[in-house]
Amino acid sequence: MLFHASIEADHPRHTATVIAELWRGKALPFPPVGVESWVAFADDDRGTIIEVYPRGTAMHEAEGGVIGLAAEARRHNATHLAIASPLSIDAVLAIGAREGWPAAVCSREGKFRVIELWIDGCQLIEVLTAEMQREYLDFVTVENWESMLAEAPQMAA
Repeated sequence: MLFHASIEADHPRHTATVIAELWRGKALPFPPVGVESWVAFADDDRGTIIEVYPRGTAMHEAEGGVIGLAAEARRHNATHLAIASPLSIDAVLAIGAREGWPAAVCSREGKFRVIELWIDGCQLIEVLTAEMQREYLDFVTVENWESMLAEAPQMAA
């Protein structure tokens, strides 16, 4: 189970507030890392949060724990998250439109759908409505993945 993850954004407070809205949760300051960061709480029974750091923050090992330091800001990266939302497709797309963030319903090779929400136009968050969550959970199993790899051996290489 994943309890929390972190992303970077141009405006951490605003981004954390929007993510909290997707969850019907709450955004609060997140001072432990040492930079102007915010955290979006899902306010669920697992303590699910997404930490949002200023774009260009890099995590470094430090005595007593991790510290966030300024680094080169990148617009795109390999990090993305898939999150559940109680909101409808239309509500999520409306949030994307309101924020000026690209958002679209996308199919993952016909297996399940997600709403791609591109924070600041460059940070991918996949938002799954209740129906999409069922599709995802029906497909993303070890057995289904192994079957998919067996059908396309070049993928397993």
